[in-house]
Amino acid sequence: MPTANRFHACATCQHYQVIKLDSHTIYRCSRLGYETKPHFKFNCWQPKEKVLQLMKKHGIEVEDLQQ
Repeated sequence: MPTANRFHACATCQHYQVIKLDSHTIYRCSRLGYETKPHFKFNCWQPKEKVLQLMKKHGIEVEDLQQ
């Protein structure tokens, strides 16, 4: 049984966007095209380069990431 990846969340994905408006802030996925939350998890996750480096430092392997 694979262990859970504690880094896997929308906020660590390269497609995650934060759009600040005057009245509120929008969190969205540029790839999927809809709003999301920082802690949500989707199978299309592509971690940011900084997150990949941190995962390697902690000995977590990144397998079969979709491009």
